[in-house]
Amino acid sequence: MFTGIIETTGTVVEATKDEGGRRLRIAADGTESDAAAATHADDTDASVADAPLSYDDLHHGQSISVSGVCLTVEAFQTGPTPEFEVFLATETVEKTYLGSVAAGDAVNLERALAADARFDGHLVQGHVDTTTEITGIERVGDDWVFEFNLPEEIERYIVGKGSIAIDGISLTVAERGADRFAVAIIPTTYDLTNLSEKSVGDPVHLEVDVIAKYVERMIEGYADRIAGE
Repeated sequence: MFTGIIETTGTVVEATKDEGGRRLRIAADGTESDAAAATHADDTDASVADAPLSYDDLHHGQSISVSGVCLTVEAFQTGPTPEFEVFLATETVEKTYLGSVAAGDAVNLERALAADARFDGHLVQGHVDTTTEITGIERVGDDWVFEFNLPEEIERYIVGKGSIAIDGISLTVAERGADRFAVAIIPTTYDLTNLSEKSVGDPVHLEVDVIAKYVERMIEGYADRIAGE
């Protein structure tokens, strides 16, 4: 389970075809090993907020969200910039845009939520519902407004001020139309995620609020029981 609060971006180092799918090797940007961090632990000019993130706790079998897609870490290496490998099964290749990423592309990274961690976003499973395209990007003051096509299969789950995960980022629907919706992006989110690398026409992953799905299914079950009486 994830929160949609992106920890850092990653850079695809290598993308290769593998039997039954595709394999990605990703470098975690803005991170370093604990050993490297220890070498400048006494740097009085660096604040805690500025300290690089450590990804040394990654291990084989751990879940990680890569641009909103829950994947399993199969290999990991520490170093000046930690790297890890994930495997994309055929279904993942077909249903997400990760099947077309190439070396140099930026992705969003979030490790699975720890049981004692603060829950700052919303419930994100890493199970992408669909993809869509960016139809507009506009600078509004210090913020940005991103507009997207609204796929028909998820339109019933999209409501104004509701939550949605876009490329794994927990965001709030600012505006919803018949076939489109928009979100407002604050500078921190823009700067610390791959949204700063996106252009009109680029694909993104969408995951709707799973609570809406549960409510829908409960209502359907109740309606079926009433109809059967």
